[in-house]
Amino acid sequence: MAILPLTGRLAGASRKLLIASAFLAIIGPAHAETTAPDAGIEIQDTVIETQNKAIVGEAFEKWRAGGNVFAELLAPDVVWTIHGSGPVAGTYRGLDHFVERAATPLNSRLTTPVTPEVHYIVADGDMVIIRFSGSATTTSGAPYRNQFVWIFRMKDGSVVEAEAFLDLVAYQQVVENNEPRAR
Repeated sequence: MAILPLTGRLAGASRKLLIASAFLAIIGPAHAETTAPDAGIEIQDTVIETQNKAIVGEAFEKWRAGGNVFAELLAPDVVWTIHGSGPVAGTYRGLDHFVERAATPLNSRLTTPVTPEVHYIVADGDMVIIRFSGSATTTSGAPYRNQFVWIFRMKDGSVVEAEAFLDLVAYQQVVENNEPRAR
């Protein structure tokens, strides 16, 4: 068994260390540029997130006080998707289409507007997630209660895309078991 003298082993180790250092010197800066967060972007996101949370929160407060959350918050060309199965599930293109096909069938069978109780609002970039409960009284006098999670993509202070998760059975029971209010 040949044993390299200590200086030979050190020289080999030094070469390996030199090669590794050169490699890191070359890829280190490039890697740092792609993975290090840009402080300007983080600050921008924080401002956008704060603004979007405030816009959604204020719209829900106005809704709670009797206002119309949809007219206030949604862009005219909003794309709204209700997830799940049932007659109201699907994607609606435009505020008018959504209100006519999804909101009006329920609201016309309520004697009181749905009153939201916000549990939390979370924002990440242009996305806002709001979880809330809603309650109202149907035209037959029965209570309507539901749980909601809405996910919004915001642009210039308006919702341009929305996804809704709710108990569609509770929604459908109100539509099927209550007469619409007279217009």
